[in-house]
This record gives sequence, C-alpha cells and structure tokens, in this order.
Amino acid sequence: MKIYNTLTRKKEEFVPIEEGKIKMYVCGLTPYSDCHMGHTRCYVTFDVIRRYMEYKGYEITFIQNFTDIDDKIIERAKQRNLPCEELAKRYIDEYFKNMDKLCIKRATLYPRVTEHIQDVIDFISVLIEKGSAYQVDGDVFFEVSKFKEYGKLSGRNVDEMIHGTRFEVDARKKAPTDFALWKSAKEGEPYWDSPFGKGRPGWHIECSAMSIKYLGETFDIHGGGQDLVFPHHENELAQSESYTGKTFANLWIHNGMVTLNQEKMSKSLGNEFLTKNVLEKYSADVVRLFFLGTYYKSPVEFSLENLNQVKAGLERFYNTLRNVDDFLKVTSDTSLDGEVRRLPADEQKSLLKFDPSQIEEKDKAFYEAIKQTEEKFTYAMDDDFNTPVALASLYDLVTAINKFISKMDTLYECNRFSARALLKLAQETIYKLGGEIFGLFKEVASKPTDELAPELMGIIINIRQMARAKKDWELADKIRTELDKSSIILEDTPQGTKWRLTD
Repeated sequence: MKIYNTLTRKKEEFVPIEEGKIKMYVCGLTPYSDCHMGHTRCYVTFDVIRRYMEYKGYEITFIQNFTDIDDKIIERAKQRNLPCEELAKRYIDEYFKNMDKLCIKRATLYPRVTEHIQDVIDFISVLIEKGSAYQVDGDVFFEVSKFKEYGKLSGRNVDEMIHGTRFEVDARKKAPTDFALWKSAKEGEPYWDSPFGKGRPGWHIECSAMSIKYLGETFDIHGGGQDLVFPHHENELAQSESYTGKTFANLWIHNGMVTLNQEKMSKSLGNEFLTKNVLEKYSADVVRLFFLGTYYKSPVEFSLENLNQVKAGLERFYNTLRNVDDFLKVTSDTSLDGEVRRLPADEQKSLLKFDPSQIEEKDKAFYEAIKQTEEKFTYAMDDDFNTPVALASLYDLVTAINKFISKMDTLYECNRFSARALLKLAQETIYKLGGEIFGLFKEVASKPTDELAPELMGIIINIRQMARAKKDWELADKIRTELDKSSIILEDTPQGTKWRLTD
C-alpha cells in the first residue's frame, strides 16, 4: 500500500510501527456551530481510509478530538447567553446525529480538551523546562526559533511566513511566528488554575497532548483537512517533537477542500452548506458517493446539480442489486398458468452454495469479471486510496451483471445453478467492496409502502398483462404511463413484470 505523505511530499510504502496495528489521530470539530459539507468530506475520507485498512486486516486505534473550549466557542456562547459547555454539547450531539446518518464509524475515543487540561499543563511545563517555551504575564508561548526544523511539514521557511502570513500581533512575543500554548484568563471567560496563572490552553497544544496520551510519542498516521497543514499541524509537530525528541507522526494525510463557486467552503466566508440540511434532501449514500467520486486530495466543487448527478448514478447500483434479488428468487417449478413460485429463504441459501468447479463454460467470462473487480478495486485503493478508480471497477461489475441477466431469456437459463451462484457472488462482491469499505448501500430497499401496495400493484400488473394478451396496446401503454406519473416504474423482465418506486 502506497500513501502520499504530506511531510515528505511523495507516496511512500506504508509500514506500521507495530505489525497488524495502526494508530491514527484525526483532528475533529470545534463545536461552536453546525457541521458543514467541508467538515463532512474530512470525516467521510478518513472513515473510508479506516474501513479499507480494516479490510486489509489491520486493527485500528482511531482517535478524534473535540476542541470544546476555544475563542469562537466563548464568543458564540456570549452571543447566545449560554455556558460554553452547554453550547459545545449541543453541537457535539448534532455532530454525532449527522455522522451516524452518514454511516461514519465511531472513533475508538473522542477526547475533549476540557477533560485533559492537566495533560496540557504538564505538557507545557516540560516545554518550559526544555527551553522551548517562555512565559509572559500569565501567557505561555512556544519559541519557534528553538525548533530548527520548523516549516518542514508545510514546506515554508520562517522568513516567508513572516512576510506572507498574518500572525496575532503581540509585542510581548520574541518573534511574530511564536504561538500561544496557554492563554491567560480574560474577564468573564472560563479558566483553569495552572503554574502559569489562571487561563486555558491554546489551540495547537491540545491535539499534541491528547494524541500522545492515547497513541504514544510516535504513532502511525495524523490526518485532517489541507487547511490544517499550516499553522495547526505545523505547530503540533514542532511542539510535540520538542517535547519528546522523537518523530511525532510517521505519516501525514490531508484531504482536499470542498469549494463553492471555486472558493473554499468555510464558516468564516459564510458560503457553507450545512450537513444536516443536505441530509434532509439527499441520502447518506448520495453524499458519500459524491465525495468518493473525487480523489481525496483534490478539491471537489459542491453543487446541488452535482449531487443530483450522483443520485442518478447511485440508482444504477440500487436497480442492479434489486434485480439480482428478484432473479435469485425465481425457480423453474411453475404452476400451469405460468405464475412463478418463490423459493423460501432457507432453500435459496442451500441452492447458492458456491463452488468454482461447478461453473459452466459459458459462465467463465462472467466469473473472471467478478474476480477482476476485487483485484482492480484493491489495486486502486492501494495506490493512495484512489476511490474514483475503485468506484469505476464497481460500475463495470454492474454493467457485467446487467448484461449477464439480459441473456437469461428462458426459465431454464434463469435456473442454472452456475448462473445463479455467480450472480450471488457478484452481488456479495458489490456489498463487500461498496458496502463494507465505501459505506454505501444501506438504503437499497425500496421506499416503504403500506401493506396493500404489493397486492394492488399485482392486480394492476395482471390487468395490463391481460390487455397485452388481447393486443390492447393502448390500454397497456396507458397503465404504464399513468403509473409513471405516480413515480411507479414497470420493468418487463424474463422473470415477469416488476415494479418499483422512483423519485
């Protein structure tokens, strides 16, 4: 598996510190407002990375923090006349609600800054003892000049930073690039007692303290959005390696930004699409597939038009998976009037025990297509999680399935063991790769209908069949047209006429 490392600016062969295990830290939310689609891309990206590594057999320890005390939280809490902890809890709860809808697997642990104040204080104390930090009037700053490799993650040098980056103006700092580790308390703000005075942690120190606490002084992967490379991750790296004298994280992974009209989506610009609002109109599968269609490091342009296009592509998967389900229920044992009998579930299971030696010669090309799907999928994912190429392999399998089914023009063909076993294998391949790894297909089932709907549709289909038998094409076509107006689609297949709801 080769993964692009932001630190070295190249793809590297991934080798975990401990064989079979991966320790990963991903920067989480500052919960002062609702999560938007820019945040969501990050969490979907690392969910897929995690799922794929689990598919490869790794045991994952996945840590994702909440920065639940921050300048923005304090300001927003004042505006709403709420305690900071109540505001943060409200948005953390909302975060979990939306991420659960998106089938994002829960992290091993979600540490919160307010629960780790002593860890932060101890960390800062060590940096002061080592001469990497200094105190001024109750504040503590990290002295960037003491870390000679500062800028190695972002690729910037200090002179470029001073002339090209805005820094918090503070005449007390030894250099403009020095950053706060501890902020002295201002009137009316939350604070904690410390050897440096009453105050609270700075932004960057929190992640260093929590990641090292739970993953060790050196761990495998640190992740987040590209907008965190500088200054957040650069500062994390500097203070952590100054603290330990060791490599902080072996591999740095950063996902690209979500843009709107070619501008980065962000709260500060006010051009955000809130995740909860998008999920009211689009399914989790649409949102996930939207992100999977673009290489994770590249920017992705968000629009409702793009979501609608993804939705249409997703329907190809849904239709194929449903068609395979219908196909596998058919048996050659039919009644005199031609009605197809359905096999009980336990009979279906015993019928479909797969044995490659039983594949008929004419089905071998389809079998090879199924095998190649997983090979192409894993090859793409092993190449720095290239989800668009991996996704293309699944679309190719959908095409192969549909072509295979279309050739089943007799009940005999429909009931050959080889054909049915391979269709089941193909379906399971889609569910394994697209479902378990990409987190898709949780909503394959048709929209809920009341208990009478199947019976009523059966009656309507029978009337249409009778009309066709009498060559009353006008009535048959009118039934199809009227049903289509009600978002009910009829599909004539070798196994009979099927119906489904569509948007």
